[in-house]
Amino acid sequence: MFRPRIIPVLLLKNQGLVKSVFFKNHRYIGDPINAVKIFNDLKADELVFLDILASKEKRTISLEFVKNVGEEANMPFAVGGGITTLEQIKAILAAGAEKIVINTKAACEPEFIRYASETFGSSTIVVCIDVKKRVFGKEQTWISGGNIPTGIEPVEFAQQIEEKGAGEIIIQSIDRDGTMNGYDIPLVRKISEAVKIPVVALGGAGNLGHLRQAYREGYANGLAAGSMFVYHGARNGILINYPEKSEIESISR
Repeated sequence: MFRPRIIPVLLLKNQGLVKSVFFKNHRYIGDPINAVKIFNDLKADELVFLDILASKEKRTISLEFVKNVGEEANMPFAVGGGITTLEQIKAILAAGAEKIVINTKAACEPEFIRYASETFGSSTIVVCIDVKKRVFGKEQTWISGGNIPTGIEPVEFAQQIEEKGAGEIIIQSIDRDGTMNGYDIPLVRKISEAVKIPVVALGGAGNLGHLRQAYREGYANGLAAGSMFVYHGARNGILINYPEKSEIESISR
């Protein structure tokens, strides 16, 4: 029986692990490599690491960091942050990552996704679409860590990057980030219904019920979260965690 992938998304800031709310108010969580070791023991399906300062600082995610994760991780992992060239993708894959996550470059130069997918295979290229509603409720995509609006509607962008060869989409709600109140299901469903490639929901998950809803009502192929996997209890104490096998299987039943 098919079951969705359950994916912790870990944010990097100055080589430390942080967690945000609405892409702001970053709280230090701990050492990312230590988190990888714990997720190894918990048998996570895969991991995603995003360097949240890379695009703003006009650099890419640290190759040394990618190598360190590659040496430690027992599961596939993807990385993103400031990636703008095919040479960078080649180096990151050689360092051990299985997938590359692209955001800003995909919006600024969609044709780059075609070059990347043709060179490295579409299954390697993931585009993360960050979405936030404007004053009158209209949704648009944002880039550069959620700081710059593109004016592009999410469904239109998703279809465009699928046509360019992206192998997977992460659809992330900035308005739900860090709230743990549930995914933006209508947004996830719109994207899932608009494209044929796998869609990963991100932004707002706080419990198994939210994961189940994104799978059953949003039709997501992957269920990603940050806060849910690093916090525990009403006071959000820091505790790396991951659902038990039986809990994961219950999502698709």
